[in-house]
Amino acid sequence: MSIVETGDRYAAFRHVGYRRYFFARFLAYFAIQIVSVSVGWQIYDLTRDPFDLGLIGLFQFLPSLVLILVTGSVADRYNRRMIMGICMGVSTLCAAALLALTLTGTFTLWPVYTILVVFGIERAFLAPASQSLAPNLVPERDLANAIAWNSTSWQTAMIVGPVVGGLIYALGPAVPYSVAVLFFAASVVMVYAIPKPAQKNSQTAQSWQAITAGFRYIKAEKIVLGAISLDLFAVLLGGAIALMPVFARDILDLGPWGLGLLRAAPGVGAVGMAMWLAAHPIRHRAGVLMFVGVALFGLATVVFGLSATPWISIVALVIMGASDMISVYVRETLITLWTPDELRGRVNAVNMVFVGASNELGEFRAGMMASAFGAVPAVVIGGAGTLVVAVLWSLGFSQLRRIDALDAPETKR
Repeated sequence: MSIVETGDRYAAFRHVGYRRYFFARFLAYFAIQIVSVSVGWQIYDLTRDPFDLGLIGLFQFLPSLVLILVTGSVADRYNRRMIMGICMGVSTLCAAALLALTLTGTFTLWPVYTILVVFGIERAFLAPASQSLAPNLVPERDLANAIAWNSTSWQTAMIVGPVVGGLIYALGPAVPYSVAVLFFAASVVMVYAIPKPAQKNSQTAQSWQAITAGFRYIKAEKIVLGAISLDLFAVLLGGAIALMPVFARDILDLGPWGLGLLRAAPGVGAVGMAMWLAAHPIRHRAGVLMFVGVALFGLATVVFGLSATPWISIVALVIMGASDMISVYVRETLITLWTPDELRGRVNAVNMVFVGASNELGEFRAGMMASAFGAVPAVVIGGAGTLVVAVLWSLGFSQLRRIDALDAPETKR
């Protein structure tokens, strides 16, 4: 039976370990969004330079790149639940440090950037461990459902988190950091409440061959390579999240609450699409739908960049989120199903660096271009570049385009 044929939209939640994992991730992602909105607004208030907003993403991405050969190997050799708990504990301390800087009036660029680097280090270890843990908590028949709900958790946090962050920031910048500390701490408790999962730990000695196994696997599997690299270049060019404070303050004339709406809008579209996919999983023409999603993402980015009307901008962002979710759903399902469990940590580490490059490095790209040419050209040019990427990858990775059903290849079952 194809794993996407089950009609139970809550199948993954029948397993107690997954339920606790789901809510732990949700709380952590919610806190991350609150911190992200607050840091971005404070820094832009401090300097009024979009380049400094771009550095927020860069400093969070660099640790993933530097540690790529370590983080995935750690997730394959050690307890993934334990790694998640430690990382979320570090997040708690980082949010507490930002709170302390705010309360003491010492919130300046370089102390904040240093804390963001630490955030980046813990997320470099968290990402492959958390991504690889989910398949250990549900049977294969419920895996696609779990992936859809994982995306829903993340996108729901992206909807509610920025709005809440913007609203409570109006009460004072210390308030959102206080809430983030509480949420991160609660996520630690939830992680350690997960029953010990079954995990096929890698027993291979840590030779160079073992450490780089994730790279070699991705290079050999053209389906996985195409899916990961498509997301990298599409979002790297099309990302506009880092410039939201600029659009909220200077272009659309909105305040912190309006910034929260802009940040939440992609999540509204994404979570709606994720909920739809949880109940109506893709059964045919998955590859084509993935490319269509990327193309729509690029087109909606162009519309957002050109708009000076708040409701048009918000609608464009909703479409961006919904179309991006199609790509995310197909990509994450393919990577999970096509990768053996003992390699998942290393493959997911590479995947997370690509995702980080597309998001955090994309924010740096947007901030740098906005500083040089203005926010509107930075977004419009990036969206057009995403359209070009969708066309080129559909021609260059024909195997990915021809993927029909989201199933594991027979040799890996």
